[in-house]
Amino acid sequence: MKKSKDTSNFAMIVREFKQDKGATFFLFLLSALILFIYIYAAFLDTKKVMQVDILNGYSSPGKNGHLLGTDQGGRDVLKYLVLGARNSLNIGVTITLIVEMIGIAFGLVAGYYGGLVDNIMMRFLDFMMLLPMLMLVIVIVSIIPNYNMLDFILVMSAFLWVGTARLIRSKALSEAHKEYVYAAITSGSRPWKIMLFDMLPNISSLIIVDLILSLTSNIGIEVGLSFLGFGLPDSVPSLGVMIGLAQDPDVMTGSPWVWIPAAVLILVLCVGISYVGNVVRRAFDAQQRLG
Repeated sequence: MKKSKDTSNFAMIVREFKQDKGATFFLFLLSALILFIYIYAAFLDTKKVMQVDILNGYSSPGKNGHLLGTDQGGRDVLKYLVLGARNSLNIGVTITLIVEMIGIAFGLVAGYYGGLVDNIMMRFLDFMMLLPMLMLVIVIVSIIPNYNMLDFILVMSAFLWVGTARLIRSKALSEAHKEYVYAAITSGSRPWKIMLFDMLPNISSLIIVDLILSLTSNIGIEVGLSFLGFGLPDSVPSLGVMIGLAQDPDVMTGSPWVWIPAAVLILVLCVGISYVGNVVRRAFDAQQRLG
């Protein structure tokens, strides 16, 4: 019983974090940052934060009660930063969950049935991978009238599930030829039950690791597109828009408080999530080696 407990996924994760002080630091830092962002944002009114006050444009940090100063429109940088970070996290998490659901469903079906079904589905997957995703997203976002955050999430999710589907399919393909699957088929279980209740639990570690690591890239893609002007609408706070202000040489050198906090925050979030994700991956790898 003790051996089973010591080799559980949770025990392995705790052990890896104890051995990696850097990952433990990032775990607590991320937890504190996310709590601060969501709690502070809950008390903010987006419309008030986004109101333009030209007379207070580019106020330095600490002036007139603005802890991190103001941007070109006189908006409080700290409040804008918190709302932008919350939006980036919400978008990243939502896209990741949608992408995982589509990718898991697609990959399980292709891997379970194999043969002709797998060939047809993989040819469609190959076609999707050939598409210039970023260019298509930019074009679609540009032609949608009055697009909002939900439109952006759906457009991004329509293209980002491909990598997850290929990953899950490769694992499901090997799982489909194992004895427990043959036993379930012999007992008369329906295919969807075998996929959901037999195969899915056995690839759960791969899904969790992919989910954590995909979150970082999805947040980065949103920030990058907003930086280029093809992300969130102008009325929605975004870290990418704040960082994009650094394209003006005068702002970059004369008002660094406008863009540096956003750049540092997105760096800490992405590096921290990647660091924590790598520790979780190592823990699952160790658990699999121990059986």
